[in-house]
Amino acid sequence: MDAITTQVSQAVQRNCHIADARHGGDYGMCTYLLKMREYFRWEKGLGFDDRLPGDQVGDWLTQREALWEGLADADFGDLVIDGTAFDPFDTEAVNAALEPYQLVYSAGLVHGAKPNFFLGRLVHKEEPSDGFALRVADAELARGLSAPPAMTRGRTIFLRRESLRRYLWEKLESWRWSRPDNAFGRAVACYPFESDLAEALEAMTEAEMASAREHEIGEFLAGELLGEAWNEMLMDLAGTPAELMARAVRDHLADCTRTLPMLIRANRSASLHFYVGNFTAMRREIFPGLNKAYEEWLNERDLEPLAAIARLGAAHWGDLARELVDVHARYGAEAAGPVAQLVSVNRL
Repeated sequence: MDAITTQVSQAVQRNCHIADARHGGDYGMCTYLLKMREYFRWEKGLGFDDRLPGDQVGDWLTQREALWEGLADADFGDLVIDGTAFDPFDTEAVNAALEPYQLVYSAGLVHGAKPNFFLGRLVHKEEPSDGFALRVADAELARGLSAPPAMTRGRTIFLRRESLRRYLWEKLESWRWSRPDNAFGRAVACYPFESDLAEALEAMTEAEMASAREHEIGEFLAGELLGEAWNEMLMDLAGTPAELMARAVRDHLADCTRTLPMLIRANRSASLHFYVGNFTAMRREIFPGLNKAYEEWLNERDLEPLAAIARLGAAHWGDLARELVDVHARYGAEAAGPVAQLVSVNRL
């Protein structure tokens, strides 16, 4: 790496460590250990089929937790690029400075208002179109324990190909423990994982990059509909079940607007299986009609039930999202209870 890339990578990684020091312990123990195993794999540059050395992982885990302990009270540091210091949350300015180096950077708050940073190699970009820009990263040079494969920051959509590949690997590893006959297992069966892991993982990553792109466009459009009032609501709901419910509503809105219509038009069976198999418990709970439509498609191979529920969902979740914003406007910091109640009685 050149000197600038090395310097910025180290600065971003330090901020990632500080974020992890504050929030790494928020996961349940099983999830935490699985994420740490894969974080070790990324940091050491190991392949997905490489066996992880247990003793080394244990020593690394002890050292990493000691590092976090020492950074728990540290402030996030500026990023210095060509002699200019940038606020680490000024994503737009940082990316403009990094573009000559073919790097892409993102910073912001994820679930629970947790800071998240990453730096990667820029492999594709699209300038503002329909109001948004797109940046695609592949190899990641700095990241934290949480590595969301896709995110929208302002008017820019960031897609992280390596992060998505690792996320799919983690899902595959978890599924392999008991190999249940479920939607995710049906998605796995569409690829040659048993004969060629690398080829299968790459093909699945390529397919799900398209889905992630559509979801984030849907997120952007939802943001245009709901405005900054939505983000203000999420800050007041941070860390509550109501936050999870509100995020699930917006995810369904984005997917019924963009992701599902694309998958249905293209008849992308593997991605439809993955889409349903990747639902969080909250998304499944408030949208039982989608699982029913999926079962109909599975049994009859008729896409119309899925198309119909997507059309219905686009209107339903859009109306509900606007109602949630109105509820927050009335109740402010006390809106968690009313928001949760409103979502509970408006399942689809």
